[in-house]
Amino acid sequence: MSGENTIMSNTITILGIESSCDDTSASVIRDEEELSNVIAGQDVHIAYGGVVPELASRAHQQNIIPVVDLAIKKAEIEKSEINAIAFTRGPGLLGSLLVGTSFAKGLSLSLNVPLIQVNHLQGHVLSHFIKRNSDDSCQPSFPYLCLLVSGGHTEIIIVKDHFTMQSIGKSIDDAAGEAFDKCAKIMGLPYPGGIYIDNMAKAGNKNAFTFNKPRIPDYNFSFSGLKTSFLYFLRDRLKDNPDFIEENKSDLCASLQTTIIDILMDKLIKAVKQTQIHEIAISGGVAANSGLRETIALEAKKRKWKIHIPELKYTTDNAAMIAIAGYYKYLRKDFASQDITPLARYAI
Repeated sequence: MSGENTIMSNTITILGIESSCDDTSASVIRDEEELSNVIAGQDVHIAYGGVVPELASRAHQQNIIPVVDLAIKKAEIEKSEINAIAFTRGPGLLGSLLVGTSFAKGLSLSLNVPLIQVNHLQGHVLSHFIKRNSDDSCQPSFPYLCLLVSGGHTEIIIVKDHFTMQSIGKSIDDAAGEAFDKCAKIMGLPYPGGIYIDNMAKAGNKNAFTFNKPRIPDYNFSFSGLKTSFLYFLRDRLKDNPDFIEENKSDLCASLQTTIIDILMDKLIKAVKQTQIHEIAISGGVAANSGLRETIALEAKKRKWKIHIPELKYTTDNAAMIAIAGYYKYLRKDFASQDITPLARYAI
């Protein structure tokens, strides 16, 4: 589109919209600095123990207008100052993505500004470039390794520049976040279970129980076997003691969390040794896990890595990461057409 806004000719202001799963989010980024980042969650899924796609898309429809409006107000800008609209094209739930995509298209037309499509996974990787203020200079240097760990994805990525990324290892089945949530459900913990496991693990003995770790070649991961062995382990213990889970919940959480972190770190250490890249970042929802954050900090000190651990607000699905990716695409004039469609699957 040709009608780019020039009111603030020395700055670039991007409105980001994220709707890939069950969080509706909008953010305003100006020259890499976050001006606002609003997220509306969806508690309706708690009763079902997981995200219900149809309910998610309906909630996005209800939330998206007030969320975008609030993001613009919190940023203290006028809509006329927006230079482009960035939105999550995928991967994610198709119904949820459709809501964000359709809204972004309409707003792009009404403001006569370009439309920018963003890969959700690239957004997570680039979240480390969001500046908290104009003096923030803690962004990674290229190339760096990113351990992307979330509910739907677990990957090790070589990041060569803002949009040249090579995935060198990924989960061949379940993601780490999925393993956390499903094992939590087995123990009767609420959804999303990863948060509860993290909190309970702090009071437990991480060496109380031993769970099998998969032997997967190269840098790939597998968590389905761990999930199954955890289920069978509890089934066998419950035969002898119906109160086994309740009596050992903290130890179970600590031991499970340690096993998942060990699997992640073993692959990451191997990747660092092979690539000789010692600048490391973690991204995604599981990057909020306190055990993982502490472990990678300890490894970094021991192995002389330079690490980048995101603020907790940037680990969840958020529009600031979409806006920052949109900012770099804007610099490249990498715009999308109005006939673009969302993608449920979208490789990095």
